[in-house]
Parts: sequence; C-alpha cells; structure tokens
Amino acid sequence: MSARTSPVIAFGAAALGIAVYSVMDTLMKQLSIDSGAYSAVLWRSWVGVAITGILFLGRGGRWPGRAALKLHMARGAAGGASVLLFFWGLARVPMAQSVALTFLAPLIALFLAAVALGERIRRAAIWGSVIAATGVLVIAGGEVQAQASTQVVLGSLAIFAASILYAVSLVLLRRQAQVAGPAEVALFTMLVIAVLMTPAAPFASGWPAMGQWPAIVIAAALGSLSALLIAWAYARAEAQILAPVEYTAFVWSACLGYMVFGEHVSPFTLVGAVLIIAGCVVAVRPGSEIKLAPQSEAGL
Repeated sequence: MSARTSPVIAFGAAALGIAVYSVMDTLMKQLSIDSGAYSAVLWRSWVGVAITGILFLGRGGRWPGRAALKLHMARGAAGGASVLLFFWGLARVPMAQSVALTFLAPLIALFLAAVALGERIRRAAIWGSVIAATGVLVIAGGEVQAQASTQVVLGSLAIFAASILYAVSLVLLRRQAQVAGPAEVALFTMLVIAVLMTPAAPFASGWPAMGQWPAIVIAAALGSLSALLIAWAYARAEAQILAPVEYTAFVWSACLGYMVFGEHVSPFTLVGAVLIIAGCVVAVRPGSEIKLAPQSEAGL
C-alpha cells in the first residue's frame, strides 16, 4: 500500500472504476439485446484478450506454471458461465434490479469459502444472509405484484445463478492472487472464456455487424480500464474504506437504465437493494477474506 496516495484519491479511482464498468454493462446489454448474450460475450472476450495480452506482454509476462494454469482454467470456466448468464438475464431485466441481485455474490462466497477453504462461518454472516435473502424476496414480490413476464422471471433466475457462479470465481480468485499477478489473471481468465465459447460459435453466434464492432471494442476497453482502476485503488487503500463505493453501481445502473432503456426503479427493487446491501455490510466486516464486490465481467 502506498503511503503517498491519499485515501480520497484511491476512493475516487475506485468510484470511477465502478462508473466505467456500469457504462460497459450498458453497452453489453444493448449488444445482448441486438445479437444475443452469447455473441456479445464471445466477441468482447476475444477483444479483451487482445487488450489484456498487450498489457501482459508489455510487462514482460511469461506463460504460467501448471498450478496457475489450472486455476486460470477453473476460474475462466466459472467466470465465463457467470458472465454469459448475467448478460442473458440483463437483456431481460432492468439494470438496477440486475445489479441488486448480484450483490449477493460476496455472501454466497463466504459460505463457499467455508466449504472449499475450511473457513469458519461467523454468526454475522448468517444474520447478513437472512437480511439479504429478505431483500431478494422483496424484489421477487415486486415481480409478482407487477405480473412480470416469463422472460423477466427467467432473466432474474439467470442473474441469481450468475451470482452463485461469480461467488465461485471469487473463491478461486483468492488462490489465483497467490500464484499470479493481476495482468496474468486478467489475460488468462479472459482467454479461457474465449476459447471455451468459440467451438459453439458457428451454431450460437454470427459474425458481428460492422456497426457493432465499435461497441464491442469500447466495451472490452472499458472492462480493462475498470479492472485497472479498481486494482490500483485497492492496492493503495484499505478494503474497509473502498467497500462502500462498490454499491454506487446500483445508482449508476438505475440512472443509465433510465436514460438508455427507459427503465424505472420500482419501490420493491429499491427496498430489496437496501436490504441486500445491509446484509452484505453486516456479514462482510473488515478482516474478512472475501471482499465486497459487485458483479462485473471486468474483474474476470
């Protein structure tokens, strides 16, 4: 941690990173609506490989060892499935509601870490999970009250499943960080996603239209920029200082969803989001191994 960097500057960098990936999510939602989530994630991943590859090689990166490569493959598979499900759901569900549901990932990761890493489940984590689960029920109640379509319900379920898989990737990230640097993690996780998705491309994805390529390239660039900003901030300020900024993703998603897609935030979504965030704050305290983090493929 750099003593010369003010926590205010680090907080600002993290806030900018959250805003950048929210814009990226907006682009990816439009691409998913236009050509399908599979195609949007596939081509964004390959462009992301090119961008992160340049960064990796520019820093003198080398091919990872066997242990690191296994972790890259495992996290890439979990992360790829998570991202695909998230954007499939995002194309059907308002952005604010989608982001609110993904805040469950750190809580799920706490329980997965207990199983996979032998960590003790604290009482606070249990109470936090109860509060957050109440928030999910409130959001679900809003869908019932609004008589949501089958597509919206399926989209919400897909995002919930994406949160579980993202929680798996958070646990794997702990191990990755012990054997590889950020540039290597970003490149090889993205590369695994792209390679695993490519064989089905002739059947599930067409070549993007010329007009879509700018959005794909910009989305990939914003994802890389977001990851760098957040990593820079977390290297210079304590997690307990930066954690609150993660929840500004809900504000950005609500604003961008309204401006770009005409989406309105229902009272059920707002109350549910508050409960989920409160549950995370209760469960994830300073010193916890799993840090608060919103769902974002920028971190993959």
